[in-house]
Amino acid sequence: MRKISWLLAAVGAAALVSAAAVQGVAASDDPGPTTVLGFSTMTPVTGPFVGPAHPIRGVAGGGLPWILTSGSGFLMRDGHLMVRVRGLVLAKEDPVPPALQGTNPFPDFRALVSCRSIGSGNMATTTNVSTGDFKANAAGNSVIRTQVSLPHPCIAPIVFVTGPTGTDAWFAVTGN
Repeated sequence: MRKISWLLAAVGAAALVSAAAVQGVAASDDPGPTTVLGFSTMTPVTGPFVGPAHPIRGVAGGGLPWILTSGSGFLMRDGHLMVRVRGLVLAKEDPVPPALQGTNPFPDFRALVSCRSIGSGNMATTTNVSTGDFKANAAGNSVIRTQVSLPHPCIAPIVFVTGPTGTDAWFAVTGN
C-alpha cells in the first residue's frame, strides 16, 4: 500500500510540474512566432452590415454588398500578418449597379487588425491597426503580407479586409 501511495504522489507531482510548464509557455511574453489567430474562413459584408448602421468594433461595412470565394490567413504574436482573399467582389444583386456586379472596383485592399486590449485606468479598449495598401485585381484576388504593431495584450483579434487609403469600410471579416 505504501508503494502505491508513493507512486501516486510522484505521478501527481510530475503532472503538476508539466501543467505549470505548459501554462508558463502559453502565458509567456516571448515575442516569438506563436500564432495568435489562424483562420480559413472570412465573411463578406452583406445584409444589415452593409453601410454604417451596424459597425463591428467601430468599423462600418462597405456601402454595397460583397461576395467572397475564399479568405484565409494568420496573425502571429510578433505582428506578422498574412491575409489571402480570392473572389472578393461586389455582389451580383441590387443595389449594386449592373456594370459593377461581380467586380472589385478598388486597385488595392488593406487589412485591419482589431484587438480588445487594456488601456489607461485599467479600462477595456478597442485598438484597430491598419496596414498599408496591397494590390488587388478586378477579380478580387489579393495577398496581404506585412508586419503590424499589436497592442499588448491583443485579446480576441479580428481581421478585416478594407478598401485602400481613405476608405474606412470593411469588405470581408474573419469568421463565418
